Amino acid sequence: MVETTGGGPGDGAAEVLDRPLPDGVRRRVVQIVSDGFGGLTVAELPAQLRQYARFAPNRRAKFAGNAMAAALETDPLFRQRIAEKFREAQPELAGALDSGSPPPAADPLDVAAAAYVLRPTGWVKLVTAAGEEAQRADAERADEESRAELERLREELAHARDHTRAETERLRAELDAARKEAESLHRKLRSALSDVKRGEAALRKMQGEIEAVRSEGQAQVSAAESETRRLKARLGEAEAALEATRRAAREGRSVEDMRVRLLLDTVLDAAQGLRRELALPPVSVRPAETVDAVEPGRMTPKDIAARALSENDPAILDQLLALPQAHLVVDGYNVTKTGYPQMPLEKQRLRLLGQLSQLAAQTGAEVTCVFDGAELAAPVLLAPPRGVRVLFSKPGVTADELIRQLVRAEPPGRPVIVASTDREVADGVARAGARPVASAVLLRRLT
Repeated sequence: MVETTGGGPGDGAAEVLDRPLPDGVRRRVVQIVSDGFGGLTVAELPAQLRQYARFAPNRRAKFAGNAMAAALETDPLFRQRIAEKFREAQPELAGALDSGSPPPAADPLDVAAAAYVLRPTGWVKLVTAAGEEAQRADAERADEESRAELERLREELAHARDHTRAETERLRAELDAARKEAESLHRKLRSALSDVKRGEAALRKMQGEIEAVRSEGQAQVSAAESETRRLKARLGEAEAALEATRRAAREGRSVEDMRVRLLLDTVLDAAQGLRRELALPPVSVRPAETVDAVEPGRMTPKDIAARALSENDPAILDQLLALPQAHLVVDGYNVTKTGYPQMPLEKQRLRLLGQLSQLAAQTGAEVTCVFDGAELAAPVLLAPPRGVRVLFSKPGVTADELIRQLVRAEPPGRPVIVASTDREVADGVARAGARPVASAVLLRRLT
């Protein structure tokens, strides 16, 4: 409810509006205030409206509408000033309202807005009538719009039905055509599937034949490659043999010649040693001397058996090394780890090689010391001592195998002595014709 307390030409100030101001009337009231706003000074304006004094009427109505409506309701002096400006702007409408007979042709909203501002006698009825008239007008306009919208919707519905009917007929025709085409495609598809199955069967058969041909070809290629490798190997062997033959021819000797010569020197030295040992006279043997008998001063078989040495006697090693062209092969780490295992490997090698050098100088025998190269983290910087050949086995080859290779390289008949406690090494070199000696025997001889 809006209550007014300001005065006017009539006694309408005591009237009270018992309902909210209709929206259309409120908009016209704001426009009246905005039009009269510019004719007032800043001092005549309420404090809350002074910030809009420089606004244009349209912007003022847009941004200050609520503030102006509130000031018009709460500030009677401001309403009187706006009413005076309205009377100056529209004297005819203001006079008609004061006389109580508004013009019949005037807009009810304009009449209600002017009555709200001027507050003549009966202004509440005018505002209420204007609101009802506006509501009727809005209802009639809404009814007209609803009828027009209904008519439009009916026309659209009829058009949609016609379109749907035509579209349905067209779709039904297309569906029939699609069914016929689908049946034709199904027949073609069944025929194509049959062709595909026949093609797949033929393809599998062809793939089987191709696989058989490929397997046969691969087998032939593998056989040809194997034959080629064999022929290349034979060719390489033949070339190597030819090169060896050429080299031997250029040098005038061969490995076999060297082996035969070494064996011949061994036989000659043995014969000379036997002659010195037997002290044979330079004269030829007499027939009487071939008769077996015991002569005065000679040893009997019993005496010879008494002089036999034990297998562990170091003197056996001296006797073996005294043989002509004797070759001593030493299993290095087997000997050092038997005699002094607590020492580092480097010191073990140096100690053994120094002792073997003295033994070679004493006996004049050929000495070869073999070490296992698998335990080497880096190449050994070692100057072999005088009279001793030092060998390390290659990667993948053990010292035992290298010793067997050295024994097999010697000609049959040459005395070869192998010092090792390894039973497998001893048995292997014994089968190859060498004489195995325990490492402990060599250590006792060296010390």
